Amino acid sequence: MNYFFALFGSGLAVGAVYGLVAIGFAVIYKATRVINFAHGEMMMLNAYLAHTIAVHTGVGFWTLVPIVIIISIVIGLLVEVLLIRPMIGEPTIAIVMMTVGLAIVIRSIVVLIWGAAPLEFPAQPGDSVLVFGPIRLYLAQVIAIGFLVVIMAGFAMFYRYTRSGIAMRAAANNETVALLMGIDVRRIYALAWALAAATAGLAGLLVSTIYEIGPDMSAFGLRAFPATILGGLDAVGGSAIGGFIIGILENIGEGYIGRGLKEIIGFVIILVVLMIRPFGLFGTRDVERV
Repeated sequence: MNYFFALFGSGLAVGAVYGLVAIGFAVIYKATRVINFAHGEMMMLNAYLAHTIAVHTGVGFWTLVPIVIIISIVIGLLVEVLLIRPMIGEPTIAIVMMTVGLAIVIRSIVVLIWGAAPLEFPAQPGDSVLVFGPIRLYLAQVIAIGFLVVIMAGFAMFYRYTRSGIAMRAAANNETVALLMGIDVRRIYALAWALAAATAGLAGLLVSTIYEIGPDMSAFGLRAFPATILGGLDAVGGSAIGGFIIGILENIGEGYIGRGLKEIIGFVIILVVLMIRPFGLFGTRDVERV
């Protein structure tokens, strides 16, 4: 059983990172109905920027957290204002393809500036091991899980109790009605991109401390996408739970069957979920009244 609990604990940690990335997908989709396929690359870019700041300033992990969040929000707003906003009114597929192009551009820029060799992250939160019954986790893994739980609770309160959150839900349900009600839809879209970018920045920082930095870390975005499908594209909390499920199943599958299963299990889940429950475990079924 020790082997099982080791896989389970590691799966919880990687699932927390998937959950953070998946929340970003869901926040943007919930507000704009657009899937941002550059989300993993934005996470990677933030990780490299955090590495550069840590190397040149010597700041620690906890000091980097607010810095990374601010930088991520600025990047998210720049992407929304410069690339997404001019395409409002265009077909959704055109905006999605633009995010695919943005992902390629970011990957190329990262390799040009930082190179393709893996980098060790200098600002570690510590290497102590915490014991929770049969599960042993490194401090960085516990921090990742803690961040995800706090952010889930934060988004739940944001959507339920704040004017911006309620306006975001209204814009997602019907953009035209939201405009007639006086909601500034453009501001809501910008807010969604900023919040999603902040979760991507945190995910990038946590991946850097748990693993190492490299251009291939953008694959976390693709591997986290099944979590969003599983939880529901418009369900922020559901996407986070989907991250935990995907992370645990990946680790247990790899541990007992083989590495090949880890690479495909998320996409197998996508196929099953789309056939049985296309709107995800916690998503909302679109109802068209005629």
